Amino acid sequence: MVQIHPTAIVADGAELGEDVEIGPYCCVGAGTVLEDRVKLIAQVVVDGRTRIGEGTRVFPFASVGHEPQDKKYRGEPSRLEIGRNTVIREHATLNPGTQGGGMLTRVGDDCLIMIGAHVAHDCLIGDHAILANNATLGGHVEVGDWAILGGLSAVHQFVRIGRHAMVGGMSGVEHDVIPYGSVMGNRARLSGLNVVGLKRRGFSRETIHALRNAYRLLFAQEGTMAERLEDVAQLFDEHEPVMEIVDFIRENSSRAICQPVLEDAA
Repeated sequence: MVQIHPTAIVADGAELGEDVEIGPYCCVGAGTVLEDRVKLIAQVVVDGRTRIGEGTRVFPFASVGHEPQDKKYRGEPSRLEIGRNTVIREHATLNPGTQGGGMLTRVGDDCLIMIGAHVAHDCLIGDHAILANNATLGGHVEVGDWAILGGLSAVHQFVRIGRHAMVGGMSGVEHDVIPYGSVMGNRARLSGLNVVGLKRRGFSRETIHALRNAYRLLFAQEGTMAERLEDVAQLFDEHEPVMEIVDFIRENSSRAICQPVLEDAA
């Protein structure tokens, strides 16, 4: 049974699944879809062509689906999709896509978007990702599954954050972050692997050991990155997590790869 508080406004054309709860002073626009068991706590505004997946909860003063902060936007029918069982906390802002970026912003399942975080137009966020308080994504950013962005961090447009990566609090990230990597600083530099996260998620000692060996080879001082990348690909061709890093670096990107200072790669 759908529950709508008397002070809430739900426009004609909004689609509500079963057991949706819309709290006091919420506004739901005509193009939105709230799947089963979505809960808007209070004073949430959802607009545009926005779909929120089942079981997701949105806390007060979040702004979801309003037009992107892009001067090239001309009202094109772009979309915002939010997955299942995600939590969006107070004052978070999530914008739809644009013509120049695929027309879609997507947040995956089981994510946590904390207070004041910003997901700009055309961002693609995987499952289980966490954006801590006031973390900010510029347009067209890709964030892999299980990645964590620390509080007050900022990610430049078109940057890719690999799976299981960790961005330290107050870091400014202008280069791609490899899967399993850990970066910090202004401007952020690669500081090693996200070993704490790997252990928490049950990666074996053997896998972590292989990743460490591959990391040292990839970011050694000898040779070029292309040469080191080929060596790692040959040595670890049957090791899936290492090859994920190799494939990530080989993939075409408009941004360079975030690298360590020389002593950190030793």
